[in-house]
Amino acid sequence: MSGIESLANLGPKSAAMLASVGVTTLEELRALGAVATYARAKRAGHNKVSLNLLWALEGALIGMHWRDVAREHRTRLLMALEDCG
Repeated sequence: MSGIESLANLGPKSAAMLASVGVTTLEELRALGAVATYARAKRAGHNKVSLNLLWALEGALIGMHWRDVAREHRTRLLMALEDCG
């Protein structure tokens, strides 16, 4: 099992935030997906949860830099987030 901290786009602060909502491995992130993981962190009330985390999570899953995700997948991810509630 791979730790979150080993993924591109995610640093120690992101890893700690994700761990606090029960996501500590790549397998857990894959199972939830970027949108649901982001929503979970946002609902937990973390002050520094911005859309950059969503871009970073998706980038970690698809092997893309978070800035490229924001540019190329922004609309799809925002629509999925809206559907997530």
